[in-house]
Amino acid sequence: MALAAERRTAARLLLAHPLVASDGPHADLFPLIRRHADWLGKRFQQVLGYRLLVDSSFARLFKAGLGAGSGHWLERSTGTPFTPHTYACLALALSVLVTAPEQMLLSHLVADIRAAAADAGVELEETGRAAGKRTLVAALRQLVEWGVLIETEGQVAAIAQEAGGEALITVDRELARVVVAGPLAQARDGADLVRRAADPGFSGPRTYVRRMLVETPVVHLDELTDGERDWLRTRQRREAQAFSELLGLEMEIRAEGVALVDPEEELTDLHLPGTGTVAQAALLLVERLVERLRPQEPGHPATGGTLVIGVAVPDGLVDEVLAELIAEYGQRSNWQRGYLEDLPSLREAVLDLLVRMRLMARAGQLRAEGEGLPEGYVEEASEGRTVTDVHGARPGGDGWVLLAAAARYAILVTMRPAAKARQGTDVQEELPL
Repeated sequence: MALAAERRTAARLLLAHPLVASDGPHADLFPLIRRHADWLGKRFQQVLGYRLLVDSSFARLFKAGLGAGSGHWLERSTGTPFTPHTYACLALALSVLVTAPEQMLLSHLVADIRAAAADAGVELEETGRAAGKRTLVAALRQLVEWGVLIETEGQVAAIAQEAGGEALITVDRELARVVVAGPLAQARDGADLVRRAADPGFSGPRTYVRRMLVETPVVHLDELTDGERDWLRTRQRREAQAFSELLGLEMEIRAEGVALVDPEEELTDLHLPGTGTVAQAALLLVERLVERLRPQEPGHPATGGTLVIGVAVPDGLVDEVLAELIAEYGQRSNWQRGYLEDLPSLREAVLDLLVRMRLMARAGQLRAEGEGLPEGYVEEASEGRTVTDVHGARPGGDGWVLLAAAARYAILVTMRPAAKARQGTDVQEELPL
């Protein structure tokens, strides 16, 4: 039991933090990774097709992508996502650092980055000199957080000082070389890199489905090909046991799809319910959309029902509900004034969170229809086996779709029947999925 617990702890750490340094924030657990490196490497390769590299000073789990639109972005210290320009600065810095001296002045690093940008035809200044400096600082701060750069004397933020401050930094070239996980040498361009990173390789459907289960909040059936759905439905019970043993995750199986749930609430970068204006507004919005749009008689084709994975959200309904929520909760819940006065900004932030949580989505082509498949990907179901039909399970066309997983956040309706009210008894009824 102790051995299994140690391995599970190490595996969970690597899944949540794919780059672990021996002197970093998780230094106390690094010895566990070293101790079980062989077992962890084999299991990650067998289950998810991820490669694990364990060195004396760091461990790097090379994850694979899930295709376009499925990434998890980096954020600045302010919480705002990296822009494409910031990612460009990060990539340019890494290109310089893999061959940099062990120690260098910050001004020399900036000069080398600018030279690399010129060679690549990249303009570092975004909207002005000050903005360009802040963007570069954000990229370098991320490298400091990863341990690629160490601020020996001074800080990388000195770049943004008007007088042009200086700092002495130490470079970990080995970490710089292992930051990028994708197959850069084979990729023709950025889009090709994303496609290649999402290729599950020889293991095909099983590897991709497992990655989807582990890396996303929920997997709806129409987000899988026939072959992937076939594999999942015939293996889901055994997979549930495997994920429980490896990562301590519990599988929740519904007609519309499958989700892995973490009882410890550690293996996620998204939380709902959550704190803050956006999370609170998103939860309230989902509750009201589910209440208004819930299909009358959803079911499963195997029992003669109609599979409903998503329902169309009428134009203007999101703005209408958000306006109601601002009037009802905005002031007394101390929501951010900027959002209270700017409904479009609140809508954008709320919908972004719900999309990442897989509770809402833009209508469009899906993986079940062949969208985003790697070249030569084998996706046929086993011959002669009936696969769940997902055609029409969510609306097409334009606009927004409320997904089945949103029903998990439906409100609890408290009723006080007259016959029992005198006895002080409340009856709670949870809205069905």
